[in-house]
Amino acid sequence: MYYLEMMNYKHLHYFWMVAKAGSIARASEELNLTPQTISGQLSLLEENLNEVLFTRVGRNLELTETGRLVLSYAEEIFSIGGELEDMLQHLPEHRPLVFKVGVADVVPKSIAYRLLAPALELDEPVRIICREGSVKSLLAELAVHKIDLVIADSPIPSMINVSGFNHPLGDCGITFFATPGLAKKLGNDFPQNLNKAPLLLPGETTVIRSRLLQWLDIQHIYPRIVGEFDDSALMKAFGRSGTGVFIAPTPIEKEVQQQYGVINIGQTNDVREQLYAISVERKISHPAVAAITQTAREWLFQNGRSKTKLKI
Repeated sequence: MYYLEMMNYKHLHYFWMVAKAGSIARASEELNLTPQTISGQLSLLEENLNEVLFTRVGRNLELTETGRLVLSYAEEIFSIGGELEDMLQHLPEHRPLVFKVGVADVVPKSIAYRLLAPALELDEPVRIICREGSVKSLLAELAVHKIDLVIADSPIPSMINVSGFNHPLGDCGITFFATPGLAKKLGNDFPQNLNKAPLLLPGETTVIRSRLLQWLDIQHIYPRIVGEFDDSALMKAFGRSGTGVFIAPTPIEKEVQQQYGVINIGQTNDVREQLYAISVERKISHPAVAAITQTAREWLFQNGRSKTKLKI
């Protein structure tokens, strides 16, 4: 049985030229090769295909039925090759650098935007292609080079067999939010006011969930879980309706308050939100990735660990 990876496209090109010219002699003139060389290459192609492609009629060659089928594919292959050459010759001089990034669906959209925005401010024009999905699905795309980078809330999970490198972007504390009405009912004794309070919890796929629950347990605080969400934007939407208290990374506190009409009822740096840039390269070389990591280290994540109590 013949497999495509055995195809020698030089042999196929010689076949294509002979088929168009009608004879080996005329094809050899166009290719500037000896007839013996072309004849030998055609024989190798027929051996690999295990098919006869030509029959001799006088001094000319005629295609067999299989030969005509092979020629139809060869015409398409080399036509596309010609289009490729023409396209490359007429590319715009300053075409944008394509940057394909996967953002894990557990990463807050505001965080993702603030990380990615500096890539558009580079001197070299950049076109960002964003994909969103689970960490597992995005790492699968990274492994086959369909994307350049994955932004996630954890390093590569040990149970996922993907060769890559984790680049820590930093970490930060979290802030608790509630609508003004709910916040008034809870009072200002943070964090004790969270005890028996309605709480919207990040889903099981998030890393921050277990850290939050552990912190609450240490504080002997047992809220009433009213919802669990893999999508942080959906969790905030429920929070905006007054369904319960929700959390978000402290660096985007003002954005969350403005967008969802909620207020800060307290924050802690003992529960840390972490982000990682995952790539197939050990050393970051893509200029867009370098801009992302620089932004994270200068703006997004501060490593202080003090805990703040806020009055309502």
